[in-house]
Amino acid sequence: MSYEVVLQNKYDLRELVESITLTDSLDQIAYQASIAIKVPADFPGIEPGHEIRISGVPFGASNRVPLLHPGVVWDCGSTAGQTKHMNLTVYDRTIYLAKSEDECLFAKGGTASQRLKQHAANWSIKLASVPDTKTKLNKAVYRAQTIYSMIMADLKETVKSGGDMFIPRMTSAGLELFKIGGNKTVWRLEGIEEATQSRTLEETVTRVKVLGSSADENAPSKVLAIASGQTAEYGVLQRIVQDENVKTADAAKKLAESMLTGKGLSYSVSCIDLNTVRAGDQVNFNGLNLIVTSVSHQLGDPGHMTLELATYEDVKRRYFLEH
Repeated sequence: MSYEVVLQNKYDLRELVESITLTDSLDQIAYQASIAIKVPADFPGIEPGHEIRISGVPFGASNRVPLLHPGVVWDCGSTAGQTKHMNLTVYDRTIYLAKSEDECLFAKGGTASQRLKQHAANWSIKLASVPDTKTKLNKAVYRAQTIYSMIMADLKETVKSGGDMFIPRMTSAGLELFKIGGNKTVWRLEGIEEATQSRTLEETVTRVKVLGSSADENAPSKVLAIASGQTAEYGVLQRIVQDENVKTADAAKKLAESMLTGKGLSYSVSCIDLNTVRAGDQVNFNGLNLIVTSVSHQLGDPGHMTLELATYEDVKRRYFLEH
């Protein structure tokens, strides 16, 4: 296999690898690899916690680059017969943010970027590119919960206040904040093996009413804003929103307008592998620019990948605006 798998920055396992699958999703922070290897008699031991990296040559390039690095072996299991085989589950090191809990208090006025930098400092995580998310956030009191859930709460509040969509992503240079659809190279999907399309009104929202809190339980809540969209085309499908962080009419109007959505549109595509595509990237499929919500790479020569794709607005609604 042309893909390089190096254990403890010392042992090249390339000749032992039987298969590698990389999976990424907007629902998870850590990039995951499943590696199957055959185990010879002189094989070095592998234990959870060991460092590992996976590298390969991107499509159209000639030099090998890290695909999952820094990685950590999380699970390993083996079966013994005439030949011994081992299966490894590997994550990039953002897995520690998903598995670790803490309590945090953040004052009003900070941004999601500033808070991410604080988390990284607390957990000794190297930072790469962290663009300014700009939106000033409300005071936050996070009781015992995962660091990842705190980060995503800040990023969701940013979007609800009219800001851009970002996700945390580990790279070989360090932890970065990646803007959804912000990849410089937008790949056109080719070598299509199978493609399915789904269209639905199931989660369509054509009217949004944002309510404030009411001191009198017998009185109706104050209406802060109402926004209407494609009511003539799809009918009135109204969503009621109450968010304690939304206190002004202007903020309520931005939130209401951002939650309007037309019919849901999603695709599932299987095609020739582009091994650097990650969840959150923009790709071109049949002339449409869509966002990757999940991807599974079966690395090989050639490899194959399966992607779930959605429109930019659907990604915003499904991953950032829903409670």
